[in-house]
Parts: sequence; C-alpha cells; structure tokens
Amino acid sequence: MDLLEVLKGAESIEDLFRTVAKALLEEIMWAEREVILKERGGRKNGYYTRDLETTVGKIEDLRVPRDREGRFHTQVFRPYQRRTVEVETLTAALFRQGLSARKVGEVLKEVLGFTYSPTTVSEIARITQEEIQAWRDRPLKSRYVVLYLDAMFVPVRRDHVAKEAVYIILGVDEEGHREILDFAIHPQEGARVWEALLGRLVERGVREVLLVVADGLAGIEEAVKAVFPRADVQRCVVHALRQTRVQVRKQDWEEMHRDLRAVIDARDWEAALEAFAIFQERWGKRYPRVVSRWEKHLGSLLAYFAYPEVLRRTLRSTNLLERVNKEMRRRFRVAEVFPSVDSLSGWIYWMAVQMNMKWEERRLWGFVKTQQELQSMFRSRYLTQNS
Repeated sequence: MDLLEVLKGAESIEDLFRTVAKALLEEIMWAEREVILKERGGRKNGYYTRDLETTVGKIEDLRVPRDREGRFHTQVFRPYQRRTVEVETLTAALFRQGLSARKVGEVLKEVLGFTYSPTTVSEIARITQEEIQAWRDRPLKSRYVVLYLDAMFVPVRRDHVAKEAVYIILGVDEEGHREILDFAIHPQEGARVWEALLGRLVERGVREVLLVVADGLAGIEEAVKAVFPRADVQRCVVHALRQTRVQVRKQDWEEMHRDLRAVIDARDWEAALEAFAIFQERWGKRYPRVVSRWEKHLGSLLAYFAYPEVLRRTLRSTNLLERVNKEMRRRFRVAEVFPSVDSLSGWIYWMAVQMNMKWEERRLWGFVKTQQELQSMFRSRYLTQNS
C-alpha cells in the first residue's frame, strides 16, 4: 500500500478513515491469500468487488481477492456479511501499533474475534517497512534555510526494554515550507549518527544549507561541518539554559537567568557581547565553569544574530522541532512500550507523513517575509562553490 498516495487522495477526515481502512483491509486480504496459496497450493483468480458498511460510512468497491479453486475465504468478514465491526478502530489500532506482528494479532483478536498467523502478519509488516524505506529515500530539495536536529527517547523492546534515541531532522526551505526530512532509531544519541543522517540528505539531493540548529551534544558542530562545511551551526539556547540551571544554586538562578536573557534577547550582536561581558563579570568567580562554557561556545550560541531579526527567535532554538516531538510523545503514550524497532518506525513514519501533508500548503510567515534576503545569503555563501 502506498500510504502517501492514499493520504493525498483523502478530502476529509471521514474520507481519510474510509480510504485508509479500505487500503488496509485489501492489503490484509491479499496477504491472506498469498499465505493460503503457499500453504495449500492453488492459483490466483483476480478479485471481485463489494461494498461494506462501517461506522465511518460505506466502503465502496472493496477488492476481495479469490483463487481458482474457491478454497480461499478472507477472515476479515463472512462471505455474505455487509457490515463490519469498528473498521476505524482496527485501522487506528494497526497504525498505532506500527503493524508489529504480535500486536496486530492481539488487535485483530480483540476487534474481530480471530487472529492471523505470524506469517501473514509478517507479510503485511514487511510491505510496510518497504514503504517506510522508500519514504526515507525520497528525493529532497537542493536548498534549505535551516535544518533542525533533535532526538527524543522512547521505550522499545529489542532483547529487553530500554529507551532508544529517535533522531528527527526537520527542514525549512527557502519558501518557508516545513518538512520532516528523515528519522532514524538507535540505542543511543551520538554525533556520528547525526553525521550519517546528514550525509543521507546530500545523497538525496540537498546541496545548500544556511544554518543547522542542534542541542549541545559533544561533537555535533564537527559532524555538521563535515557534511555542510559552509553552514552555520546554532546551539539551541533553550538547551543551554536548561543545562546551566542544573549547575547553579537555586537562590542564584533567577538573577543569572535574567542576565543570560539579556544576552539572548539583545537587539544585535554588539549589544549581546556587551551583555555577556556583564554576565562574565558578575558570575565568573562564583561559577567559573558555567561562564567558561558559555564563553567557549558563544559563537554558536549567538549565530542567529547573523540572520534577519524577524527569524531570530525561530532560529535560536530547536523549539520548532520540539513541538513535533511533543505531539509524537503524546501519541506514543497509548503504546507505552513499543514491541519492536519496526513497530516504532511505523508509528513515526505515519505521523511524519501526516504532519508533512498538513504543512504542505502552509508557509512560515517570517521566512516568507525575508525570502529575498535569505536568497541573497545563499548566493553569497554558495556562489563560489557552484561556479
């Protein structure tokens, strides 16, 4: 099932459910037939169509596969049944569980009163993983104003249950369109994984990037520069403030936070440096490590001052991507622990496609307003490289 095409064809939420339900039911039935033919022999004989009433409306022209010998009968519904139970519940549950073999069996048993063999479920899951990989390999645009990198940790079972890092890259192109470009799942977060993911973007067509925004992970700046040497690197100021807060006594934090905000919210680069000098003088003796860390990374913490003023709040932190992660975590709560990496991948893929579709016709206002200025930055930075 080409999920992306299914989603694009939907005109409303109800239509989306019916379209996805139809595609899923057909996929399950065709996978059923493959297993039956392998186990019992026989030959395919196309399909016939029928309508099926569901609680989200009528599914019309449902393609039901058949075999020449007449031995195959789908377990999705009885031969003459015209109404099925809670198809949208089945649909949502299948996607929520990411089509893991064990969970799909449990859902089908709960909703329909029967289950499928692991072979059938694995057939369905295999097709889904192919779709996910095809989505991850899709061609990308050549230019992105900014790439946001952030990882979140989600409980998943391999040999045992542990929280694993879900890496997500969000891009904003020169026209102000947002898009989740890629994701990956690894046991831990590390700069080398980020470097590999950024390298995949180049393989998929990305050539010019102005800014990469990431947290303060060790080695992240070197990883970015290894792939996009002409891109600026912005360390997320929100992450920096969080890290500082845990190193400062509670009674001092409010005043220090005010001094750091004076740096971050300054009107321009020169004013930020003046505010930082005050911060150094006030806190250098009491918290030398904190001040030294901010001084060491000041260039990447204040990189956003080189960009149009209207964009600075958007460019100085990973908040744009963290809102995506927050929505994903909210939906993850229904699964509690993902039974496999494939299951988690299916979940992320499903939500990424939904979000990208929602953003397709929307443009971020600040990027639209500064489009000419940003294009000038692209020309000045990449002109010699492309000439």
